[in-house]
Parts: sequence; structure tokens; C-alpha cells
Amino acid sequence: MTDVASLLQPDRGQSARTITLLTPETFDAWLNLQSAATRALATAQRFTAKPGTHVLIPDGDGIAVIAGVADASSPWALAKLAEALPEGSYRLDGVEVGANALGWLLGQYRFTRYRKAEDAAPRVLLTRDVAHRDEIIRIAAATAQVRDLVNSGAGDLGPAELEAEAQMLARAHHADVTVISGEALARDYPMIHAVGQAAIRERAPRLIELHWGDTSHPRIAIVGKGVCFDTGGLDIKPSAGMRLMKKDMGGAAHALALAGLVMAAKLPVRLHLLIPAVENAISGAAFRPGDVLRTRKGLTVENTNTDAEGRLILGDALTRAGEDAPELILDFATLTGAARVALGPDLPPLFTDDEALAADLLAAGVAEDDPVWRMPLWDGYDDMLKSDIADMVNAPDGGFAGAITAALFLRRFVPKDTAWAHLDVFAWRPSAKPGRPKGGDAYALRATYAMLKKRYSGA
Repeated sequence: MTDVASLLQPDRGQSARTITLLTPETFDAWLNLQSAATRALATAQRFTAKPGTHVLIPDGDGIAVIAGVADASSPWALAKLAEALPEGSYRLDGVEVGANALGWLLGQYRFTRYRKAEDAAPRVLLTRDVAHRDEIIRIAAATAQVRDLVNSGAGDLGPAELEAEAQMLARAHHADVTVISGEALARDYPMIHAVGQAAIRERAPRLIELHWGDTSHPRIAIVGKGVCFDTGGLDIKPSAGMRLMKKDMGGAAHALALAGLVMAAKLPVRLHLLIPAVENAISGAAFRPGDVLRTRKGLTVENTNTDAEGRLILGDALTRAGEDAPELILDFATLTGAARVALGPDLPPLFTDDEALAADLLAAGVAEDDPVWRMPLWDGYDDMLKSDIADMVNAPDGGFAGAITAALFLRRFVPKDTAWAHLDVFAWRPSAKPGRPKGGDAYALRATYAMLKKRYSGA
């Protein structure tokens, strides 16, 4: 993982280059105050403070950086600078380091598991806001954790490796981990077992649970879909559809990262993290279209599509989460292609029946520049889940409202009196932006963390 902590250091007056941030609106006033040489240099390089551009000018024996931004307080204001500037230390002139430090840190993220980073020269930003430094570093590290996990090839990250991630998290924060597998999984979590049974010898399915915090504090549960690779099962995906299925554990990556943030901040909650971890493989033991599956809740599900497996494993995990009567359940899942058709890769659909929770998450998304978009849990589509032979189907025919019917399926496994939100995240960035390279990425992570902080610590 990129060592983000080393890239944001306390400002103790050490030698550093100065960065001046300008908008197109403030550029002329700044230019009029500069020397003739500086004006000529800016003109020669056609610098007008257009966002994402910068110019280097002489500053005594060194250089200073003049950069154009749209909004100096944006989390991504410094991202392109962090990618483009020479190595060394920098400080902002006249603007305090704040949320914009996130882009500085993530602009230097590199995934190096399989090859050496092309650019290992660090750019260090100095900050006087030491009180918030640790928090920015934690958020950047959590984002990098999601990226690293999603970018890892499925051959290197299966159910056992997700379990190892949870165990490492538990050791860091003095939490407890339990893992249910084998006969106990088949008996008590039959849908998780069914989805993973084709790979039971090579990559056994399991339910990973982490418990942390004072039992007297409000209980919250975070659930993440952990399909470490998805062939589609016997309803096999085409090669193009299977290409990125290493990312089908992106929900688990988000859940692990969010749980780590909650524990690092010592929020006054009793945390329950649940990750159903499987590989949806193909073998003679694979579950079949037409099979009727038992569930932990006691409902029966007619399996109409083995490629709609994520909602199956989440159903058992959500049932388990609800048994301890939490006041809040959040689940993350790379669940439906329909969500991408509706909202694209950057905007995760938010599903919840709780108006206060919806308002809090939407507000946090705006405040953190980490948006979500509320989609309806439309009761009128609930009939689409009817089965002729079981209590419900997992995937209705026709393909209409696919993201909504998937969320309605999950809702059947959540206690009616529990606040619950489902986030259908993509976990992948198909094209690069400053601070956000192509590949695995975190969506709604900062928004959900900010919401939890506000609810449980008032921060």
C-alpha cells in the first residue's frame, strides 16, 4: 500500500517550495501585483489559472508553484499537482491545508503489487493543521486499501485472503473475529454455502464476522459482498463480462475499510462487520438454475439465475446482522449492472426506507464530494420477486428495474424496525481523473464515514 502518512507532514518551518492557488477569477488581481519578469513568464507559458494547470516561477534561490484550481477547498484541488510536481516538500501560501490534502495523498497512489512504480519520488505537503492530519491520512489510507484489494488479481485474493484482511484489522484494533465455514456454514448459512460450494475444496466459502466496541454503545452492522471471483456460475458470463470480476469483492473491500475508519476514530458504537466470502465457480458441485435454496431466515428462494449470486450471500449475512438488533445496517455490494446503466460508474445508488438516514447520507455525500443518488425501494415492483414454487425468486424475468428488484430482495432479510441502507457500488474507475487512477476505487466510503461520525460523535 502507498505510504500516505509520509506525504503529509507537520509544518515546523522547514525548507519547502510555496504553492499559490489561484482561480481564473483571482488570476488578474494576482498578476497585477507581480514583477515584470513573473508577468512575462506567465504570459509566455499562457498560464491563466485554468483549473488543473500550473507554472513554476523563480523564487529566490528556488522555485515557487502557481496553480490554477476551481475550488481550493475541494478534496481534489491538489491532486494533479501531486502527480506532476518535482519531488520535494511544499507548503500552501495563504490557504490552510484541509480536505484538499486528500487529493495530494491519493494523487500519489500507486498499485505496485505486480510491478515497480514508475515514479517513486515523493512530494511532501506541510500542514499546520496537525489536529486533522491523522484523520486525512486515515481516510486516504482506507481509500488506498479499497483500491489495493480490488486491483489484486483473483488468484491472489480469495475467501481466505479476505479472512486474513479481517484478522489483520482485528489485531490492529483489538477486535474479535469469528469465521463460519464447512458443515456449520451449510447448516446455518445455506445460501452462502450454495453459492460457494463449487469451489469448496479449493476456495472454501465462509462468513467472516468481526465484533468491536463497548457492548453498551449503539450497535451498528456493516455488511460487504465478498464474491472474490464471479464466473456467473452455470449461467456463465461471456469473457467480456468476466474480465473485471476480480472486483466483485469490492463491497467487502469497502466494508473492511469503513470498519477500519470507525475503529481508528474510536466512534462510540458496538461494531459488527460481516463479510460473506465466496467464489462463484463452476464444477459438478455448482448450484443450478431452478434449485430452491433454503435461507437462514427460513424463506425459500427459487434460483432463477446463478449470476445473481451476490444478493443470495448478502441475504444470509443481513439476516445474521439483524439478529443482534442493531439500530443501523449498512451494506455495500457490486450488485447489479442495472445500477451502472442507470447512474454510470461514479454515482452509487442509495436504497433505504429510512428518511432520516437518506437525508444524512445525501448531505454527507455533498459535503465530502463523495456523492450518492437515492433510488426508490418501489413496493409496486415487489411482486416481480414472486415464485410459483418458493417464497421468492432471486432474479425476476425481463430485466426491468434490476437494481431496484435486487434491493427489494435484500430488504426481505432486514428487520422492519431497523434503519438500513444498501449501496450498489461499482468499485472500479473506468477512466482516470486527477487523484483517481483507472482501476479499483472507493465510492461512498467517505460519505458513509462522515455520516457515522456525525451520528455517533457529533463531528
